[in-house]
Amino acid sequence: MAKNHRPSTAFAVFLLLPLFLNVVVVRCKTLKRDVKALNEIKASLGWRVVYSWVGDDPCGDGDLPPWSGVTCSTQGDYRVVTELEVYAVSIVGPFPVAVTNLLDLTRLDLHNNKLTGPIPPQIGRLKRLKVLNLRWNKLQDVIPLEIGELKSLTHLYLSFNNFKGEIPTELANLPELRYLYLHENRFTGRIPPELGTLQNLRHLDVGNNHLVGTIRELIRIEGCFPSLRNLYLNNNYLTGGIPTQLANLTNLEILHLSYNKMTGIVPFGPAHIPRLTYLYLDHNQLTGRIPDAFYKHPFIKEMYIEGNAFRPGVNPIGFHKVLEVSDTEFLF
Repeated sequence: MAKNHRPSTAFAVFLLLPLFLNVVVVRCKTLKRDVKALNEIKASLGWRVVYSWVGDDPCGDGDLPPWSGVTCSTQGDYRVVTELEVYAVSIVGPFPVAVTNLLDLTRLDLHNNKLTGPIPPQIGRLKRLKVLNLRWNKLQDVIPLEIGELKSLTHLYLSFNNFKGEIPTELANLPELRYLYLHENRFTGRIPPELGTLQNLRHLDVGNNHLVGTIRELIRIEGCFPSLRNLYLNNNYLTGGIPTQLANLTNLEILHLSYNKMTGIVPFGPAHIPRLTYLYLDHNQLTGRIPDAFYKHPFIKEMYIEGNAFRPGVNPIGFHKVLEVSDTEFLF
């Protein structure tokens, strides 16, 4: 009896595989909205970026790879742009507004360029954004209130720019925020105490601005800053004393108060902060003695005190060295 020869299942799949691959390629095209936005950005950025952005599809088209600094992911039948990292390439000009049409962005990194002008209010459209890094630019004007609409934001880097005006209280509307870098700008007014309601905030740096007010005002909300580890208030115009209530910031490790106009004595309370490691009090108008508890603290490695009016015999802890800002502070 003649046998009925049928192709094996594996052989059938092999024959159909090209058809399946073709279907995948057809279905996974990049969303037209993102293609249009990236091409608008490409037209505005200049040759330093354009030379490496080859082809019409920023996510790659099979023959060409994705554009440098562009990360895409598949959502349903399309690819969307989820990360845009174009930094240290000397981009000159205003913030590219077309970026705010990339509605699936989770990371936007344009740091160390020469961007000028304001952050556009349309930034509030990027509801999925987790990391916004614009440090080391020449951005100006006030921070748009719409930045408080970025509910997923965990890292906000706006340092080393020319922002002015007050720090917006709308930043307190960012429940996931962990790292807030605002130093080396031209902010004025008081630091919003509402920032203390951010349950996840670990690092707050508002140093090197023109801020006024007192620490007592900043920490007046009960239970404020429950997760804060590093607090940089240096090089401003803060007045008043060092409040005993700082002891309530039980997770604090770095307290940087240098170069302000603070007065009075150093209270005993902050010596009870369990893991306080670095304390910078130098170049204020502090007086009196420093409680022995600071010298017996098990974790304090450095305490700077010069440039004050302490009584004779008050000594620093550790070896004095210049506190420099380095890129290692921005790694996460």
